[in-house]
Amino acid sequence: MWKRGLCLVLSAVLLLAIPAADAAVYRQGSTGAQVRTIQDKLKRWGYYSGEVDGIFGSGTRKAVVSFQKKNGLAADGIVGPNTLRALGMSVSGGSPSAGSAAQDHDVALLARVISAEARGEPYAGQVAVGAVILNRIEHPSFPSTLAGVVYQPGAFTCMVDGQIDQPVSESARRAAQEALGGCDPSGGAIYYFNPDTATSAWIWSRPLIKVIGKHRFCS
Repeated sequence: MWKRGLCLVLSAVLLLAIPAADAAVYRQGSTGAQVRTIQDKLKRWGYYSGEVDGIFGSGTRKAVVSFQKKNGLAADGIVGPNTLRALGMSVSGGSPSAGSAAQDHDVALLARVISAEARGEPYAGQVAVGAVILNRIEHPSFPSTLAGVVYQPGAFTCMVDGQIDQPVSESARRAAQEALGGCDPSGGAIYYFNPDTATSAWIWSRPLIKVIGKHRFCS
């Protein structure tokens, strides 16, 4: 009886130790298509120089740590939910693969922010807001991925006031596609703000590039 009870306890412990099927986590020793996608993204963004072989080795771990440090994440070398989000991948294990699926994910995410931040603005202003977000990816002061920029704490008011969850306008989807295609009406800006609602005195110190609609676009 004691032995049976011990086995039940040990079984419960083992079950608790196994990650839930819908909580994707990748670490050194993991293999497969998802690892290949992680490597591909890290390589395209300059963090990984090894072979994209779907094998999570020490080189992949080192690249993950560098990516995590750059994006303000816990630098543990494990690709869990937060790191997956920063990579623009699903936390459920069904991440977008490289190619068209990843592009569709980028369009959808960028469109959500454009719609929330620039609803009611001229179409050029919507494209410009998307361009600012993409310009930040290339700037050393910001995270180096689209998801990293979007989810950076305090970066966008729509992430705080719930506007990010509102229905996305069709114009915002088109604006996202244009911005991702290289269109930049902002003139290279990395900041924008509405002078009628801005509460930060600091933002007024940024050099003005141009005004589109109600937004001032700055460097």
